[in-house]
Amino acid sequence: MDTGPVVVGVDGGPDSRRALTWAADYARTVDAPLIALTAFDVAPVFGPYAMSGSESPKKLEEQARKVLADTVRDTLGPEADVQQYVIRGHPAESIVAASNDARLVVVGCRGRGGFAGMLLGSVSQHVVPHAHCPVVVLPRQENA
Repeated sequence: MDTGPVVVGVDGGPDSRRALTWAADYARTVDAPLIALTAFDVAPVFGPYAMSGSESPKKLEEQARKVLADTVRDTLGPEADVQQYVIRGHPAESIVAASNDARLVVVGCRGRGGFAGMLLGSVSQHVVPHAHCPVVVLPRQENA
């Protein structure tokens, strides 16, 4: 869909910051809305470990909101025109779902791994073959 938004996956790591910058530049160029998306997942815990200090979904969501807001502010500035969404679910599946209405999805090559369920490199590897729109995967920048 060439009239939809540009969606960028953000986890706060250096590759996602590069993806955010690239996506913002592209969105401006094509006059499209920019959506920055962070997803968090709650790992299932069973047995005697179920109550042993695992983070609550509310706490994980608050952390995800903070990471997203801080990353957008620090990368694009406090006045950036970016819609920010935090979704509970696996990051790759959340980005694929967001691609339904997007004109383009942008992700970094490797994730930060800062949230439960986010595996290094697995998000971009899953998004590319499953997205419903074109995908840009920015390569890792070794100096980052």
